[in-house]
Amino acid sequence: MSDNTVTFAAHRRPALEAGDYAITVTQTVAVGSATESFGTSRRFSVGGDRFALPPTAIRAVFPPDGSLGDHGNVLPHVVLDRPSLPWERDPGGGGDDRPPWLALLLFDEDEKPQPRTTTVGALTREGRLPEQATVLERHDSADDPVTVIDVPAALLTSLMPAYAELRLLAHVRGGTGPDADPDAAVVVGNRLPGDGTTSTVHLVSLEHRFRADGLGAPGLDLPHPGRGGTGGSTVPLVSLASWRFACVSADHSFPGLVRDLASDGGDLRLPDVGNATANGFLTQGLVPLRHRLRQGGRSIGWYRGPLSTGATDGGPVTPARSADALLRLHTDVGMFDVSHAAAWQLGRLLALRSTDISSSLYIWRRRRDIAAKQTVPVDYPLAVPAADTDMPEGLLTWLRNLAQLDGVPLPYLLPDEKLLPAESIRFVGLDQRWIRHLVDGATSIGRLGPADAQRDADDPPPLEFPTVTGALIRSAVVPGYPGLLVDAYADPAGTRRLTPWRTARLTPDILLCLFQGELARLDLHQPPEGQHLAVEQLGDGTIGKTLRAPGGVTATPTPVGPLPLGALRTVPVAGLGAAIADALGVAPTELDSGDLALQLTETAERVTFLT
Repeated sequence: MSDNTVTFAAHRRPALEAGDYAITVTQTVAVGSATESFGTSRRFSVGGDRFALPPTAIRAVFPPDGSLGDHGNVLPHVVLDRPSLPWERDPGGGGDDRPPWLALLLFDEDEKPQPRTTTVGALTREGRLPEQATVLERHDSADDPVTVIDVPAALLTSLMPAYAELRLLAHVRGGTGPDADPDAAVVVGNRLPGDGTTSTVHLVSLEHRFRADGLGAPGLDLPHPGRGGTGGSTVPLVSLASWRFACVSADHSFPGLVRDLASDGGDLRLPDVGNATANGFLTQGLVPLRHRLRQGGRSIGWYRGPLSTGATDGGPVTPARSADALLRLHTDVGMFDVSHAAAWQLGRLLALRSTDISSSLYIWRRRRDIAAKQTVPVDYPLAVPAADTDMPEGLLTWLRNLAQLDGVPLPYLLPDEKLLPAESIRFVGLDQRWIRHLVDGATSIGRLGPADAQRDADDPPPLEFPTVTGALIRSAVVPGYPGLLVDAYADPAGTRRLTPWRTARLTPDILLCLFQGELARLDLHQPPEGQHLAVEQLGDGTIGKTLRAPGGVTATPTPVGPLPLGALRTVPVAGLGAAIADALGVAPTELDSGDLALQLTETAERVTFLT
């Protein structure tokens, strides 16, 4: 387990703001009593995002996009990949300590504005933004697309942070350690999500939107919240990004969902049916399925996929020339076990489905056959180069991926839905004998007679079949937390990390995690961006926060509050900052956004399973 340290800084201002510049150089030359001056000027531009952000600019958001959880005390935030981005432009306002030009606005479902797409030129012609906010720079074009939301003035008056609060709502998060992410900027919202509703968050531009007395646009007087203002109009805001999430009960929080998985743990098998003979097969993870015989008859057969209750491997398998050769008859019940036959046939069908793979297999097999039949007399006078019989790298890569279940349809992995009920976890091992038959079926194209089968047995594909264990998870936590991280260890203390073998989302709510080695401990946790800023709701519309004690974990923490929430569940950022500063014994002006983020940050939850 890595030991990383997270750091918080108030800002990272760029050396030059985005915009157009001119540089002039003058040199004066003196010869005796005569002097002459020479000069030249050059213009250059510092480009910067302004009306849109590329997708790569946003590293993460919280709560996650599309998530369903208990986010009632969370201040939403967005993590920006470039740590200087929030301070690259001027929001106006005339302040000496220029705040960020970006802000997060959260809307309830019945408040959310409808985004509209226009161009920078069309937005300029509307005349509803300050002139400085739409003056084109050298890298801008009037045809550049821009997304705009029109927010009712009265609603915006309640939601928009005050100018003095903007400086507390953006900071730089960094870290040190082997797994630490690069520094990033974090922009934080000032409104708590509503319970039982869907929230929409917009990252909006405030470039030159503030006057000395408030936020405004031509013909619209919209002072800061609490100073009054006119209503009945809408204010256009440039939206640079947006996402949605839902806030429900605590039962849907991350730790609540994950801990519930433990209540339905067990082996990957169907429940007993009251018949001792049938239960014997079910205990092994076998599932009864319809079996159509090659001659057209119909029967019931037993099937088990590559995922079993423990890792197994019987070593190399004998190359088969047909799937029927791998059927196993249980004479006591008169039923076939079709598991390995199905694996072989599936591998063959997957290889035939790809023209490139089947052609590559044929060419490789033909080249190998020619090399096997090639003879050179002892007294032959010329050097004959050895034939290249190595399997093509592309084909070998495809087989490696196949051996990791890439491309294997879900019904082959979970032939019955009851093997993995909703909100459950199953610890599994990989049946490498099943995988070997799968690969053998894929490489069986062109295997016509016993000689071909013997050559395949003598020269199998150079693949590894290690011990592989892991877990199958079916839960609302899978779609609700898209960045879910899974760590596996070979010991309960978590000191020996297992190498991932394959991690895949089989369906929107089913996650497969496989690792090399014997699994002893499985940790589910949110990614680092799952660290979020939150307050404590104390009831009666008030909030507070228990501060991190300067003396460390052994010191007595200091509670702050209660503080009344503002209109529409907005957090009084300035008041909260002042209360925290007072509790820490510093002046409110000395508390910066990094200090506030340190106190409000909640660590990402981690839930551990011991197998």
